[in-house]
Amino acid sequence: MLPSRVKLVDVGPRDGLQNEKQPVPAATKIALVHKLQAAGLREIEVTSFVSPKWVPQMADNAEVMAGIQRQAGVRYSVLTPNMQGFEAAVKSRPDEIVVFGAASEAFSHKNINCSIAESMARFAPVVSAARAAGIYVRGAMSCTVGCPYEGEVAPERVGYLAKLMKDIGVQHVGVADTIGVGTPRKIQAALEATLQHYALDDVSGHFHDTYGQALANTLASLELGVWQFDTSVAGLGGCPYAKGATGNVATEDVVYLLHGMGIDTGIDLDRLVDAGVFISEALGRQTSSRVARALLSKRAG
Repeated sequence: MLPSRVKLVDVGPRDGLQNEKQPVPAATKIALVHKLQAAGLREIEVTSFVSPKWVPQMADNAEVMAGIQRQAGVRYSVLTPNMQGFEAAVKSRPDEIVVFGAASEAFSHKNINCSIAESMARFAPVVSAARAAGIYVRGAMSCTVGCPYEGEVAPERVGYLAKLMKDIGVQHVGVADTIGVGTPRKIQAALEATLQHYALDDVSGHFHDTYGQALANTLASLELGVWQFDTSVAGLGGCPYAKGATGNVATEDVVYLLHGMGIDTGIDLDRLVDAGVFISEALGRQTSSRVARALLSKRAG
């Protein structure tokens, strides 16, 4: 049984824009959030409270959060890498914080300079502080099928990370194919390993489209009953650590797939395409969404 409704979290403003070389003005980021919520998105990952030394793109985090005209029923989330980031984030009143870990030891060491177990121990105080403050905690599990340093990642490693996240109090986890190497069976194996520790309603998929498999992987996840996914408007984003890794799957493409299957998202595809055009023009390039390109050429015709 496929889900009759799917919830999408648009990670474009955060995961999508954080790797851009050129600075994106806060006003543009705020306008993007407004356009996404106007298109019907109810979950938006807005920014990251990380050191501007490491991620200069997100240095305007507080300004962006303060500039958003919040809509009832929309959940605004932020990434927090440590206690310092969390303390800064709390002042901006996020509805949800995102902590992260890798299913690959090599990636964990290269990315945050510690083992998987150490990374979870570092996040434990962040998670308990957030939950004590009544803030929902989501965990992003990266490299769940492949890693740029150690190649294929076994489902057991995914299960190991999911259990560690569960143990420190993370409420929901996203299974991410960070470098976009996954294929349907591998994605299902990673999800099944996660579902040994989390209920179906507390697991989502996060797929990059490097090898053009993200929509197939989304369908494979739907077949397991997974009904929540991270997507990125206009296909923004990528992984700075993996050569050739393209952006997250485009929100427009996933919405088109779901609507074509009779699955409700609550999202207006035309308005979503407009949001993607807005941010693509601001970045001086064409949208990466195949669906948006097709619909735009149809409009032009």
